This record gives sequence, C-alpha cells and structure tokens, in this order.
Amino acid sequence: MADVVRKVCMLGDFGVGKTSLVARYIANTFSDKYLTTVGVKTDTKLVQLAERRVKMVLWDIAGKDSLDTLKLTYVRGSTGLVMVADGTRAPTVLSAMQLLRHAREEIGEVAAVLLVNKFDLFEQWEVAPSQLAELRERMPVFETSALSGESVEEAFTALAERLP
Repeated sequence: MADVVRKVCMLGDFGVGKTSLVARYIANTFSDKYLTTVGVKTDTKLVQLAERRVKMVLWDIAGKDSLDTLKLTYVRGSTGLVMVADGTRAPTVLSAMQLLRHAREEIGEVAAVLLVNKFDLFEQWEVAPSQLAELRERMPVFETSALSGESVEEAFTALAERLP
C-alpha cells in the first residue's frame, strides 16, 4: 500500500508551543530553550492508521495572530491544520480561531484540530472548561503538554485520520 503524503500547517500565536509540540511528536523530545521560529520549519512523520499510512509533512509556521501574504503562501496546498493555543493565555484561543477562519477562507474547509497546550501548567490556565466545551462542538480539541507529551500523539493521530 502506497503512503499518502499530506501537508499540515501548524498555526498559532508566538510562544504557544508549536515548535515544542512538533519536537515532542516527531522525536519525543522537549527543550525549555525557547527559540522563536523564523519563517517556516518542516518535519515529517509517517503515521500508520488502520487502513493506510499517511506521511504528514508538518509546516511549523512562525507565530502570528493573523495571516499575512507570506503566511498565506505557506498555508496554500495544506490538507490539514493544527491550531495551537496556550491554555495559560486565554486570548491565544480566540487568535487560533481567527487564524483558522482566515486560513479556511484561503484554502477551503480542510481538516483541523485545536491543541490547547501547556496542560502541565493547568493551575495557571485562563481558558475556561465551558469555552473548551463550546469549541469541541465545532472541532476536535485536545488539552496537550509538549513538556510531558500528554495527548500530543492522540491529537496528531486524530488529525491524520481526518485527512483526505
């Protein structure tokens, strides 16, 4: 069976943990040495699903709360989106939803998941459970921790299963 290759973009504000989530998912590593992504960084992972194998090409796009022309260029051709927010900063959830809307205006209704990251800092979370419940009515939502790895594999697998 041939592998299908799918482009997936990681979108969210600066410092929400996109790069750390990719590192946890791809290499099962975490570093607290924070380096801001400049432009875009790509990684790949082969995901074995029940009926097929999906080679996900993850585009870790520099953080921003809006998509400028350059970022829209990166998003084109995507078949999936990983929206990332920081549970300790409630405005990043709204920002992720705005990015999703803007991206879908450009590329259509592609599969998407929302990762509300930094679950290891749950006692500092500003995102209300009611807000997460409301978001879950619209899309798969995962409370993740790039630090501990909690729900990271499950979130990316859920997206892989939804990819065409």
